[in-house]
Amino acid sequence: MSHDVQLETRGPIGLVTLDRPKALNALSLDMIRAIHPRLDAWASTPEVKAVVIRGAGGKAFCAGGDVRAVAASTGPLAQDYFREEYGLNRRIHHYEKPYIALVDGISMGGGLGLSIHGSYRVVTERLMFSMPETAIGIFPDVGGGWFLPRFPGEVGTYLALTGARGNAADAMWTGYGTHHVNHARLDALLEALVAADWNQGSPQEVVARVLASHATDAGPAPLSAQREAIDRCFAADRVEDILAALAAEGSEWAEATRVTLARMCPTSLKVTLRQLRRCRALPYDEVVPIEYRLSQHLTSRPDFREGIRAVLVDKDQKPRWNPATLAEVREEDVEACFAPLADEA
Repeated sequence: MSHDVQLETRGPIGLVTLDRPKALNALSLDMIRAIHPRLDAWASTPEVKAVVIRGAGGKAFCAGGDVRAVAASTGPLAQDYFREEYGLNRRIHHYEKPYIALVDGISMGGGLGLSIHGSYRVVTERLMFSMPETAIGIFPDVGGGWFLPRFPGEVGTYLALTGARGNAADAMWTGYGTHHVNHARLDALLEALVAADWNQGSPQEVVARVLASHATDAGPAPLSAQREAIDRCFAADRVEDILAALAAEGSEWAEATRVTLARMCPTSLKVTLRQLRRCRALPYDEVVPIEYRLSQHLTSRPDFREGIRAVLVDKDQKPRWNPATLAEVREEDVEACFAPLADEA
């Protein structure tokens, strides 16, 4: 049992509280190993009608996977971590009972994996979400190849390549959020779920009624204002063509976006765009093995540890990528990241 996650039953509700606030509830392997079997147990317990997951500490739901630990490891952690994290995401994706994520504060990377695969994602006015992986030499995993292409137009491509941040209104507009509830009402929402009459319809119907009774309007989504420009600039299948489209766009937003992309890992940008294009028509269960291959190939590259150093350890924000430019990234190296692993059956 991990001390970084609290697992309890409150009447008909199985409650998961990510309790690692100093690390913004970053998801460790121990936390994954505590949560997954409890979800299995609750799924087969008739008295448990629904599961709620939330973050402790007031700042974050979950700031992502514990990639810093993976980068520091010299053992099999990269294999175990991603295999088991993706296994947990898949369990949530196919969960038999209502699974309600209370996404309050920061939610990045693995935080989306713990929430977007569930049946309900309650977001608050304090939400900041992003998929920032291209800044650390990897790719938007935890099902990003499945859910990002399902955002409006090319917005998922834009978020994946740039790591741009969204707020609660953006979450509702993209479909990441299903309900917007004010932060101050989250405790009341949880209590309403605990006190609900679960004999009045199916569990899904009961949850839907309770959430609707607490929901408020999130307001206009800033991302939606850039939708047409995003669709024009991010429709290409080559990163170089996206940069050229941004240059032709000529707006302040387009130039700022070009500057952002120039900071990202060149190999990650090319791999990520190929991931999104290759996976956009695939069902989720076919995306998972592709992303596991990518996780192993990319975390074994020097860019991953360099990205972690620059962003999370030294925090100088000056990664030295290798290759350093898009022009130096070879096609065969991009394709190699999608190759089957040696230990695959």
